[in-house]
Amino acid sequence: MITVQAQESFERIFRESARTRLVRNAGDTCEIAPLIEVGEGATRDTRVVALTISSIAYRLLLLLHFDEDAGTRGYYLDALDERPLEEVFLETCNLCCGAMNQALLRYFPDLGMSTPYVLSARCLPHLRELKPGWLASYSIVLNGEAQLAATVCVCAHAPIDFVADTSVMEETSGELELF
Repeated sequence: MITVQAQESFERIFRESARTRLVRNAGDTCEIAPLIEVGEGATRDTRVVALTISSIAYRLLLLLHFDEDAGTRGYYLDALDERPLEEVFLETCNLCCGAMNQALLRYFPDLGMSTPYVLSARCLPHLRELKPGWLASYSIVLNGEAQLAATVCVCAHAPIDFVADTSVMEETSGELELF
């Protein structure tokens, strides 16, 4: 069971991490709005970057949805950048999940984080089969250019109750953590 205050805490941590890590520049806008349905707006070509944060008490899946459209390419790639969008976006998603992991470490000391991997958005309707204690999806618009979405899925193995203080989330530039 995940209490309402724990659900709100997961959401605050996600929103703050998205606002600070999905943007390319600190002054860029990041509009986040809830979606009613998981996978809402996904097309046949939409892909998701999946990352996992695991603890003894829960497993959190962060799924960041993207299309290789002109807006997303224009936002994440400079004109001279020859890297594929997927490579740049995987790095960005890893930073976002890493920020969530850092915030959650204050409340859950034994966390592990996966490396990102890419799936088809057709997997999204199957998340309910995991029997999550909390599942939420969001629309994300960056600088009015890039339209993304995100799904946060938390599967609890034990009761979860905490109140996150996101006002103390550290500003880091994505340093590597050594375990």
